[in-house]
Amino acid sequence: MNSFHRQAGTCEIITTAPRLAEVAKLLSQQSEIAVDLEMDSLHHYREKVCLVQISTRQQSWLIDPLALTSLAPLAAPLTNPEIVIVMHGSDYDIRSLHRDFGIEVSNLFDTMLAARFLGIAEFGLAALLKARFGLELDKKYQKADWSKRPLSREMCAYATADTSDLLPLYDQFREELKNKNRLEWLEEEGRLVCQARVTEKDGPLFLYCKGAGKLRGHTLAVLEELLQIRDRQSELLDRPPFKVLSADTLIDIAENRPQTLHELSLFKGMTSGQLQRHGAGIMSAIERGMAIPETSLPSFPRTVKKETLELTKERLKNLKAWREHYSHELKLDPGVLAPNWLLEAVADTGSAAKEELDAVPGMREWQKRLFGSDLARILAMA
Repeated sequence: MNSFHRQAGTCEIITTAPRLAEVAKLLSQQSEIAVDLEMDSLHHYREKVCLVQISTRQQSWLIDPLALTSLAPLAAPLTNPEIVIVMHGSDYDIRSLHRDFGIEVSNLFDTMLAARFLGIAEFGLAALLKARFGLELDKKYQKADWSKRPLSREMCAYATADTSDLLPLYDQFREELKNKNRLEWLEEEGRLVCQARVTEKDGPLFLYCKGAGKLRGHTLAVLEELLQIRDRQSELLDRPPFKVLSADTLIDIAENRPQTLHELSLFKGMTSGQLQRHGAGIMSAIERGMAIPETSLPSFPRTVKKETLELTKERLKNLKAWREHYSHELKLDPGVLAPNWLLEAVADTGSAAKEELDAVPGMREWQKRLFGSDLARILAMA
């Protein structure tokens, strides 16, 4: 376990544009800053960023986007390629910064990715801080509604802890990655994560409903009608859809199609309050779904599974055997070294030619440098 001087003092909450501009100017003078976000997806229909936590080596701030009309001043330090932005599990935060504020990140160091590239099995922030510094990270407010104001002192302390200890972790991980010649791996992954964007849902709602893939015909049509009324109610109530009616309950209703409100009341997950609020709408949705003509029934997209040639199977078997051996040698999770989708794509190429391997979609440059010749050798064997 390593020791370090933990950042002390209170954390300032930024709620005015002039003060935000001052803080942004100070941040622009740093060589690295730690960033995290808190959101309210568990409590509202439309998720939003409710708090931006930022720490330097000397100080932390909580920036309140609900009190500010713009976070534009933060773009200068966050997009400056000379400033390292340290985050943990940054993918969705990167997407959310761009979605809500149009802010991008240029020079990312993700401590979760770093831990994985170092072969650390427990790569959650709490586990890392405990293992490295003996710190206990409080999870009390992990599912809190961060849109509520005012924030309690305890919530502010919780939010600050997510960034105040990231920079010492960054220092250790950066040095260890350099010593293992893996820093370039992380930098390349960071550049890719910085390009991540939120994609809007498109098409029928059943495409995004877990468990819907097994449904057919009128059952799927009824489910879509049920999902539509749930979505409308969720927006009206400003609650997440899963808190209005669970997907499991809706699928159960679509499959068994109750004929009366009494029958509906017997379904698992259907409370008396839900029955009162949504019962009539559910019964109408069932009727609408059942009234759809056979020729107009929706269908779940089916992917045609490509027939795998025996030779391709043999290549994949050899590639996985190589990965198992090499990942053990490097003390890495096999999926971090080369995920299954990558090995399958390599096996499908059927060519050991360098230009063919270089063209495999999604293969990183660090992977090509590290084991491109190994892949070519294995493909040449088959």
